[in-house]
Amino acid sequence: MQRTCANSWCKASFEITDDDLVFIETVSPVFAEKKFPIPPPSFCPDCRMQQRMMWRNERFIHRSACSRCKKQMISQYPSESPYTVYCQECFWGDDWSALSFGQTFDFGRSFMDQFGELLTSTPLLALINTQTENSEYCHRIYDGRNNYLSFIALFEPENLLHTFYTMSCKDCADITIAQYSELCYEVTDAERCYHCQYSQRIRNCRDCFFIEDCIGCSNCFGCKNFHQKQYCIFNEQKTPEEFVAFLRGCDFGSAAFVRDMQEKARNFFLQLPNRPVVIVNAENVTGAFIFNSRNCTNVYDVFECEELKNAVQIERSHHCRDCYGMGNASFCYQGVTLGISPSHHILFSAEVLSGCSEMLYCYDCYAGCQNCFGCVGLKKASYCIFNRQYTKEEYEKLSTKIIEHMKESAEWGKTFPAEICPVPYNESVAQEYFPLTKEESQQRGWQWRDVIDEMPAVAKVIPAKKLPDAIADIPDDILEWAIECAVTKRPFRIIKQELEFYRLRNIPISRLHPDERHRRRMLQRNPRRLWKRACGKCGKGMETTYSPERPEIVYCEECYLKTVY
Repeated sequence: MQRTCANSWCKASFEITDDDLVFIETVSPVFAEKKFPIPPPSFCPDCRMQQRMMWRNERFIHRSACSRCKKQMISQYPSESPYTVYCQECFWGDDWSALSFGQTFDFGRSFMDQFGELLTSTPLLALINTQTENSEYCHRIYDGRNNYLSFIALFEPENLLHTFYTMSCKDCADITIAQYSELCYEVTDAERCYHCQYSQRIRNCRDCFFIEDCIGCSNCFGCKNFHQKQYCIFNEQKTPEEFVAFLRGCDFGSAAFVRDMQEKARNFFLQLPNRPVVIVNAENVTGAFIFNSRNCTNVYDVFECEELKNAVQIERSHHCRDCYGMGNASFCYQGVTLGISPSHHILFSAEVLSGCSEMLYCYDCYAGCQNCFGCVGLKKASYCIFNRQYTKEEYEKLSTKIIEHMKESAEWGKTFPAEICPVPYNESVAQEYFPLTKEESQQRGWQWRDVIDEMPAVAKVIPAKKLPDAIADIPDDILEWAIECAVTKRPFRIIKQELEFYRLRNIPISRLHPDERHRRRMLQRNPRRLWKRACGKCGKGMETTYSPERPEIVYCEECYLKTVY
């Protein structure tokens, strides 16, 4: 069936397929042996994704005080927010229970209004920072040590600086979306790489600089579309001696040299073809950056998954739709930040992690919660509604009544409204995928937080342009300075671990604020959507993440493979 998006600023036409209806019927909850069908969505896939993403803060952290012990902490919620926020120690402590904040459901009021009140009063977890050591300035990190300003770091991250969405990486700085990589700097979309710098879309590469779309290469500089190559410079084969001599003439420690090489590489790469989408070892899929997966539709940044649709940033999950930021989950629908350890059948929820199942309209629940409806901040709980404990029979009976009530108020089958979201729009991941101005956000009634950087207590502030060009000329007392970003003018500092990393690997000090560096790396990645475009070689129509007006040469997969291989 064809529908028009219900958002007044969108009105896009979208299709609900028979397969969609079958899936929705499959995941519709059952209470007291009665199934409660979820209605088909009234918003288009993009608007649904945007509304979910608003509920996830990935990279913004703040100094604030724990609402319980009053100690200073690092939190994803700013100090001026109206929410009750506990530090790690207090939240996971056994001397309190979120059930003490429970509410009796009022059938004279809407579900979402009451949920918003519960959300404000119930303690929330300051950061997702689990079993880490010396990594307190990180969010969404697990089992790591010696990491700093690294976000979404999975599978024993170690010695990471300013990274985003990594799995099993160590000794890296300023990398975005990388797996099983070491000693890398300023790389984006890297897998199993070692000692690579200023590169993107690379796999199984080592000792490479300024390369793009390369697989299995080593000792290459400024190359694109190479497979199993060695000792190449700007796509020209060299002898080992010539390559070593070339590297000796490169001043990698100079910021000016790096800028010049980045510009030269960009101009060179524009002359070479790009593949329409990045899909590796996948079957019957649409989208991009899909690895080891099958039977997935409109998915992006997906690893080892099957039977997904309208999903982004998912690992090792199956039979899920309309989800973002999820791992080890199954039969989930309309959710954000689910899973991590095996989780099952979570609907219309956010921040529900660590082995939860049968969860409906919940937020910030952990540690194996089961059969909860409209709950916040629970741990190891079951058969709870609005943070009140019930027997199984009471739970099912009350749940059926609440769903009928939600049907009458047209709330059943809709995600949490933006008006009760605890994350300001510009600090949510939605701002990266669906950027808005402050005025646009406020016109829609969505929160916005003005960025006001506190000037750190330092010996002096130095504009980035006044930094010595070479890392060899950077003095030790830079650790006592604040640097003014060359683009945003925001101040940032260099920590000892970071300076040691730059010096050891002969890398110049960055002139950009960490947020600006992240923004630029994300811009290197194509948007998570597909456009129709003609192949630059055979003219055949294709779908690609390169929009038609972009200057890059794009070939269909067949022409690309024939040209490159």
